[in-house]
Amino acid sequence: MEDDKDSEDVEQLLATPGLADALESDRFKQFLDHVPVAIAVSEVGPSEAITYCNLEFERLTGQPAAKIQGNAWKVLPGVAATRGDDTSLGEAVQSDEEYIGTFTINRDGNRIDVDAWSNTIENDDGVPMFRLVALASIRQRDQSTAEQYHQLLRDKDVLLRELQHRVKNNLQMITALIRMEARNVPDDETGERFDRLAGRIQALALLYDLLAGQDADDGIDLGVYLSQVASSVMQAHAPEGIRLNLKVDTWPVSINVAMPTGLVVNELMTNALKHAFVGRDGGTITVSSLVSDTGCRVVIADDGVGLPEGETWPESGKLGAVIAQSLRQNAKAELEVHSAPNEGLRITILFAREAAEPDAV
Repeated sequence: MEDDKDSEDVEQLLATPGLADALESDRFKQFLDHVPVAIAVSEVGPSEAITYCNLEFERLTGQPAAKIQGNAWKVLPGVAATRGDDTSLGEAVQSDEEYIGTFTINRDGNRIDVDAWSNTIENDDGVPMFRLVALASIRQRDQSTAEQYHQLLRDKDVLLRELQHRVKNNLQMITALIRMEARNVPDDETGERFDRLAGRIQALALLYDLLAGQDADDGIDLGVYLSQVASSVMQAHAPEGIRLNLKVDTWPVSINVAMPTGLVVNELMTNALKHAFVGRDGGTITVSSLVSDTGCRVVIADDGVGLPEGETWPESGKLGAVIAQSLRQNAKAELEVHSAPNEGLRITILFAREAAEPDAV
């Protein structure tokens, strides 16, 4: 649990509309086999047949992939760890809850307790296509430590901060591992995709870092968060000659608003640094988050070459479109897009104050 609650967030980021194609890639499978969390995937259907499981899933369950793959979830070992609850792990993974609880697996005569998560992956039309299940082992504790831990569970504020701290640390570690992997793969496009994934995870790590230092009910300071995301992207990707123009106001928002906004800033800045200034000696990226009596205006812009003719942002089927839809749903945000040849790209996100503040979502 100390290492892996966090990894569920990471695996959701891996849940792209092209998951079926990705799982056919030996390189992608090798990457998942090195992720320190147990992962299994099924195609959603009447039988929910498992199509993939990584090495950690085999190790944790004590079942070889050949015995798991091709079968329904009921093949999984494990029963709910709560007294009086005989729900099997295989039954629970198809519930509507993302965190489905703690389960006990008997493996080679030893009891192993695991925390379990289940998440459906939808296509662009909102139809469930895959189910991703993640398991994380809970380290054995002596009696005195267990009593202290159960006391901690009774204090929800302390527990929240503990989990957030673990999430942040593990997201940072996985970010570093992915960037290392990106440098080692020979295919430039695949390396760039790994690098983009690392940036998204880093944006989540920064968010959890802010959460750990304050009461979650107070919301996330959007200005502080976007400043950290922008600085992180510049540090990771900015070539010499590219300048960041940053101007932000303090404004607390719901985590459901802060997270997609931070991901938008990460995506657009990464795109600009990689493509907007090709053939130029320098340029400027602008990130602003300015608050008025009615709400907040977030702007991400560059003075680069602009979008290629016929293209727009966000592109249907890409992560940017999913994030933009999340902003519209969670905060009733309005998005404005302007691009012209050699004038760059400018994205404006408008939030109404009453729709984005912490108690509004």
